[in-house]
Amino acid sequence: MATTGDEVKLLGTWYSPFVVRVRIALNIKGVGYKFLEEAPGTKSKLLLESNPVHKKIPVLIHNGKPICESMIIVEYIDEVWAGVGPSILPTDPCDRAIVRFWAAYLDDKIPNSLRIIGGVVEGDKAEAVKEIITVLHQVEDALKKCEKGTNFFCYLDIALGGYFRWLQVVEKMFDVKFLDEEKTPVLAEWAKRVCSDDTLANMMPEVEKLVEINQVNKVAK
Repeated sequence: MATTGDEVKLLGTWYSPFVVRVRIALNIKGVGYKFLEEAPGTKSKLLLESNPVHKKIPVLIHNGKPICESMIIVEYIDEVWAGVGPSILPTDPCDRAIVRFWAAYLDDKIPNSLRIIGGVVEGDKAEAVKEIITVLHQVEDALKKCEKGTNFFCYLDIALGGYFRWLQVVEKMFDVKFLDEEKTPVLAEWAKRVCSDDTLANMMPEVEKLVEINQVNKVAK
């Protein structure tokens, strides 16, 4: 349970889609925190101590206790600050299970495709683009069912929102349209709402800067 004077720190990088998720959740709940930027390509002593198993960001440190994995952190934030701001997870157990499934599905499919497209790992870029299109069409149907009657930007929105700017990067690089008003009208409308919400938009990296950092990561791979 959160109390007044809690110390909240977030280890991460500004461009990580997984860190973006946590920052959005903290913002939704109105939680103040200190952002500790990890230098690209390095792992600080604090990170290695806080996440000795995977040694990855993001890590939320709440009163000295580290919490790892982005969507686990999002759930933790929702539970600890349950009385603050809107709920992130649905109240119904079945609905919670469904959105968790789709969040896990996104994380199983999208990250590797983005790495292939960005040239960070080897693979067929055209096939990776097709994979993302297939995934988004499936998520389009899921959003129709999962988001009815819920607050805008809940659990599944956060899971997808972390990838939003990176998807725009791919659109720019390959002249493709992932969120098409005809093929994926729900996602297209969702994207418009994200872009029109200054608070959300400001927490997401700029597309041009992501293109630059992708080139750095590609060279350093």
